[in-house]
Amino acid sequence: MKKAQRRGARGLVGRLVRWAMLGVLVFLILGPIAVVGLYRVVPPPITWLMVQRFAEGRGFDRRWVPLDRISPQLVRAVIASEDSGFCQHHGFDFAAIEKALHHNAVSERIRGGSTISQQTAKNVFLWPHRDWARKGLETWFTVLIETLWGKQRIMEVYLNSIEWGPGVYGAEAAAQHAFGVSARRLSPPQAARLAAIIPKPLAWRAAAPGPYVRRRSGTIVARAGVVRRDDLDSCVD
Repeated sequence: MKKAQRRGARGLVGRLVRWAMLGVLVFLILGPIAVVGLYRVVPPPITWLMVQRFAEGRGFDRRWVPLDRISPQLVRAVIASEDSGFCQHHGFDFAAIEKALHHNAVSERIRGGSTISQQTAKNVFLWPHRDWARKGLETWFTVLIETLWGKQRIMEVYLNSIEWGPGVYGAEAAAQHAFGVSARRLSPPQAARLAAIIPKPLAWRAAAPGPYVRRRSGTIVARAGVVRRDDLDSCVD
């Protein structure tokens, strides 16, 4: 009798563990789908990075504007700077990832291979620090936003959410802080400067750029012309 009771207890525990694991799996699948579906129509209110920076005392300035109130010059500049294949890929640029892996294997300077879609997934839904769990979730969220949002919404959320200085988030706040103009009125050189500082927004300045940012901005202006000429921004026109 006691052996039967113990077997029954172990069986119950096993079933509870399986149900708990199933519940976690369902949550990890359906939870992100629900949140991504909501953010398809509602602006993401805040990100983990914004909370972290605010706790560090860096302030908070973010002014959400729709994509049609952001200069096409900035759209082209960030495509030229961050992800020239944005309109062609489905979230992942495997050629860029392969190049980044090869570069990082032989150089001390780390190069990223993330697309704008991957950056958006990371910035909006996940924590800032790199680890394998975050990378796995980033992949899942990237698939979801590519499927449920489309390119225009991804670009809109990206340009309204990324960090552009201490406590400065999104294109409108960045344009106002750096140049005293709205995001709609950014010139090609101004847009290029903002795009140039995306990798290190706390160290580099668009308004008073150093030699490297000036050189990089000039390169981005030229590449943005190629983006326009070759319709590499056609998915967000």
